[in-house]
Amino acid sequence: MRKHFITPACLFFLLAFTTRNSKTETDFFNKTINRQDTSAGLLTIDLNSEYQTIHSFGASDCWTAKFAGKWKDENKKNAIADLLFSTDSLLDGSPKGIGLSLWRFNIGAGSYEQGIASGIPDEYRREECFLGSNAKYDWSKEAGGQWFLKAAKKRGVKYLLGFTNSAPVQFTQNGLVYGLSNNQFNLREDRYNDFADFLIEVCKHFQAAKIPFDYISPVNEPQWKWGEHPSQEGSGATNDQTAKLIKMLGPKMKAAHLAAKITPGEAAQVNYLYGSNENNTGNQLMDFFSQASANYLGNVPNTEKLVSYHSYFTTCPDTVSSKSRKSVNEKRKSIDSTVQLWQSEFGVLGDICGRLNGGPRNTGISYGLYVAKVIHADLAIAGVSSFQWWLAINPYNYSDGLVYINAPDGSINPAQSKEDGIVSSSKQLWCMGNFSRFIRPGMKRVASIFSDPANTSGDIMVSAYKNNSTKELVTVIINSSANELSMRLQTSGSINKNRLDMYTTSATQNMKHSIASPGHIVIIPMSVTTFVTKYE
Repeated sequence: MRKHFITPACLFFLLAFTTRNSKTETDFFNKTINRQDTSAGLLTIDLNSEYQTIHSFGASDCWTAKFAGKWKDENKKNAIADLLFSTDSLLDGSPKGIGLSLWRFNIGAGSYEQGIASGIPDEYRREECFLGSNAKYDWSKEAGGQWFLKAAKKRGVKYLLGFTNSAPVQFTQNGLVYGLSNNQFNLREDRYNDFADFLIEVCKHFQAAKIPFDYISPVNEPQWKWGEHPSQEGSGATNDQTAKLIKMLGPKMKAAHLAAKITPGEAAQVNYLYGSNENNTGNQLMDFFSQASANYLGNVPNTEKLVSYHSYFTTCPDTVSSKSRKSVNEKRKSIDSTVQLWQSEFGVLGDICGRLNGGPRNTGISYGLYVAKVIHADLAIAGVSSFQWWLAINPYNYSDGLVYINAPDGSINPAQSKEDGIVSSSKQLWCMGNFSRFIRPGMKRVASIFSDPANTSGDIMVSAYKNNSTKELVTVIINSSANELSMRLQTSGSINKNRLDMYTTSATQNMKHSIASPGHIVIIPMSVTTFVTKYE
């Protein structure tokens, strides 16, 4: 399957012109390539050419945690949590879970209490609100989501993020939690201060409960007209309205001595960060982080210097994927190179160039490979420091989940999965795990290139990451071809010459552990493989 991404040759071109030390890197690559033999490909890694620092890999609790987190069977709940959060290993050395380093908690707006009157047909997509219509807070709400929040913290997830799709229903213009028919913020003009205070109270509560939020994302996908086809909580917002809320919220967070930081963006597509969109909702990089802009957020207290986007609808064909991600990285650097980029929501959605589709559910390796390629593009081309998934737990006949739950009788029936269910994994989960389990917060991406005498390089994607503290080198190789791949590793520094720990996800393996040597690495067809070694 050859689609969605630039070839390593193009990636090398990109790397060579974005590194701080491109001449040294090019000389190194030329030297090592000239030494290759004809029997195997050569993977060269330049440990001295550094790119972005990795912040995290995450996923959200929407929409199933509210039910699964209240299951009576603790073993099943812990099985889900282990698949998502655990960094432990099985007896054979294979990972127990994918070790997410960030967990997104949906701060609901009150559609669940409204029930069918909310206008949202699917009860899974309705959320409770901590603030009641009596203006009192009830911290027993969202109990299922809170269970997973605690489970994430218990298993060492480094970052917790609270996000909203809508202001509480009592603050909205239309008395509903889905937006208007245009891109305007569904928040009454006299309620901005109340919405900010609501988020402050939520942060204060969870900080006191010892599960504090590190980040708050107050606006989600503001480019969409949420009122046209309501299926969940959601609201549009112009850049002016988003900036107004953040400029009000930031000083309040500082005054309340909260450690949480605001994360702007959550753009519905990557091109909305650098391209125009109707009703002043696009070009968010320029609007939020150019000092000449009236909506500049770079000096707002408790506001992280980053902007996030969602990878939907820009992953194919190859030209769209690579061009859009290269464009957003170039735009970021032209405005302020210290601004981070996050990819904060993705799942298999809709038609993927006629080859894959969100529905019906497919959890096979072709879908896992597609996910891996999207992650690769966001990391290696856009240069994101965080990659976050959408539905961590999925009861639907759809392909956008990581962990799946079926009804107790084995059927795909969300209505029958609310109180109990059968837990299963997916190749989407494990292929993401080939990145998230091993590329830990604080690691740096470094330059890499693969040269293959068999000329299969168009099907191979490679990225590499190093930990300056532990001297650990992590390399992720995507082989979407039907051919076995043989390679040897050459780095700019010395490495363990006798051992590579390899973790392979394929049609029959889930990050299966094995051992290889740098001089003889075999990558099986249709697989994602991570190998880990030490360097000096």
